[in-house]
Amino acid sequence: MDLAPLFSLVLLMVISMVIGGLANKASEEGGFLRGYFLGNRGLGSWSMALTATVMSGGTFMGFPSLVYQYGWVLALWIASYMMVPLCTFAVLGKRMGWLARKTGAITLPELLRERFQSPMVGVVSSAVMIFLLAFGLISQFKGGAIILQKVLPPIPFGDPNQVFVGQTLQFHYGLAIFTLVVLSYTVYGGFLAAVWTDLFQSVLMAIGILVLFPLAMQRSGGLEAATQAGIAAVGPGFAFAPGAGREFLPPGLAFSFFAMWSIAGMGQPATLVRLMAFRDTPTLRHAIFLLGTYNALIYIPIVLIFVCARAILPNLEKPDEVMPTMALTVASPWLAGLILAAPFGAVMATVSGFLVQISSGLVQDLYHRFINPDAGERTLRRISNLGMTIIALAAAGAATQSPKFLQALIVFTGGSAACAFLVPAVMAAFWRRGTARGVLIAMLGGMGTMLGLYAAGWIQGKDPGIAEPSKFAPVYLFGIAPFVWGLVVSAIGGVVGSLLDSPPNEERVRALFPE
Repeated sequence: MDLAPLFSLVLLMVISMVIGGLANKASEEGGFLRGYFLGNRGLGSWSMALTATVMSGGTFMGFPSLVYQYGWVLALWIASYMMVPLCTFAVLGKRMGWLARKTGAITLPELLRERFQSPMVGVVSSAVMIFLLAFGLISQFKGGAIILQKVLPPIPFGDPNQVFVGQTLQFHYGLAIFTLVVLSYTVYGGFLAAVWTDLFQSVLMAIGILVLFPLAMQRSGGLEAATQAGIAAVGPGFAFAPGAGREFLPPGLAFSFFAMWSIAGMGQPATLVRLMAFRDTPTLRHAIFLLGTYNALIYIPIVLIFVCARAILPNLEKPDEVMPTMALTVASPWLAGLILAAPFGAVMATVSGFLVQISSGLVQDLYHRFINPDAGERTLRRISNLGMTIIALAAAGAATQSPKFLQALIVFTGGSAACAFLVPAVMAAFWRRGTARGVLIAMLGGMGTMLGLYAAGWIQGKDPGIAEPSKFAPVYLFGIAPFVWGLVVSAIGGVVGSLLDSPPNEERVRALFPE
């Protein structure tokens, strides 16, 4: 077995650990809470552009598997990603940053609590955020383990292909190593470790994709040959919407996912907390341009590469493994290691960001505020580390039982987060008449709608389109994805709940909405 790909990933992990150490020193300048959880509000344009995204294991593992499985229609699925910079930064960025500074908020739940003067809003939003991010970690841990199991030498005991708790022993081997590494540098470095490693790994992602693209084109014989191979494998739907042999992406769902990646992307907790941490307005403007360019550089080649994968790997049994398998198939071992650094870096960056946010919710929004307000920095750091460790181990355990397609988990988590937080964030930033009651109704109503439609799908026991038949699939009411209905319910609930409530304190409103 050639160990060159493994050496590249080990080097990436070592660099991430070093970055965590440097971030730990830098975060100490503003005190533990402000430095560890918000990076002293000092993010520049590059850090904003290449870390305030939702690139993750979905970008480099889940999405490629769907392109491989269903073909060209996935270009429609991801097209709205070109709108993400405008939606994410231009709509909410300036106001969220200003509110965070005005209120002194360190976390998203704290900002909502201070804006609406309601401890209940803080507690509920913190609980919702912790639940959703912990759930979202499952797909990322699975993605990291899939990559490592491809490059690690066989386990020194037993049969690597023996199935144990739903996965092979080799998968568990990779999962254990991934968990140890990403937990170590995140626990040590905090928010800045997540941001700095995310920035470093984003550069590797672009390099990896641009290296893989010409190799895939050459090996497949070009896009025409690859498309013909896809048609031969799954039918004419590989080349034409709505998908491979069945209604994978009919018009209702195409509209839904345009809203998912562009509009609903604004409501992701990982994005909103970055908007609380940028340096100044020029930083935000430059980040819009940088992120738009970066997204085009990443997503267009990904579609083309994994259309080509159908000609190169015609009968891949596990589509979620198409990215690492392609790298190891078309490139030399050393080059494959560089390419694999892209998906591995994306997964590591997402996990570290999620863990920091979960920790901030546990420490700042719950423990420090309600249980032990007089806790010192040493105690807070210990509680933070313990919380991260427990959540990471729980998510790693759940990763052994996750659905066949990583993207199914990512769509559920991202959609639920948007249904819970997008409308409250917009209300906080722009609506003077918004109230705590309206925000709670918006948050719980939106997420409740999402969970209800997924529960109905679980009871129904079949999936009408988005993934392989699975119990983890929602009901698509009138052909529309659940997160669209969740956003509608959230918006209506937020407006009606606020109008039926007493007006907010006028003095407080004037302080946060200067004329």
